[in-house]
Amino acid sequence: MSTENNNKTNNEPVVSGDVQDAPVTPDTEMKAEIEKDLNEMNENKSAEKDWADEFRQIEDKYLRLYAEFDNFRRRTTTERLELFKTANQDVLAALLPVLDDFERALKSMEGTTDVKSVKEGVELIQNKLVGILSGKGLKPMQDLKGKPFDPDFHEAITKIPAPTDELKDKIVDVIENGYYLGDKVIRYAKVVIGE
Repeated sequence: MSTENNNKTNNEPVVSGDVQDAPVTPDTEMKAEIEKDLNEMNENKSAEKDWADEFRQIEDKYLRLYAEFDNFRRRTTTERLELFKTANQDVLAALLPVLDDFERALKSMEGTTDVKSVKEGVELIQNKLVGILSGKGLKPMQDLKGKPFDPDFHEAITKIPAPTDELKDKIVDVIENGYYLGDKVIRYAKVVIGE
């Protein structure tokens, strides 16, 4: 009983069993808990470090991708502006010979009284111009008189009494011809409709 009293007074628990009886003190318990906490903190720090490294890598990839996209956007904007500036260059270059022909025709008209040769010269220039424009994809709307009015292709200027019953709600006259560029209407034909 005296040994039991000694144990109780020292507040030291005794572990019994096959292993030697060793007293467990609050200091050893605290040390074990501290070591356990330190080990967990070290594991957490290494996990945090791995996570932080992965985060930095993802952030770096994001910033590089953003910078690359921004450069792409600027480059395409610049290219688009340059394209708009020079888009008509080939058409204008093709029209320069027609301009030269008109200048030569004006010079030759100054001293001539022969209307027939002037008319033939202007017709040649017009044919050259039509050839260049049709080579660029321009097509005139043809044979419009007598066809039904279609607001997708025609613009009605006025309505007049139809000369015949067959021309009611149909095109009676064409004021300005319409044109296609490829399959797209770039100018509606201005027409007179019979009623």
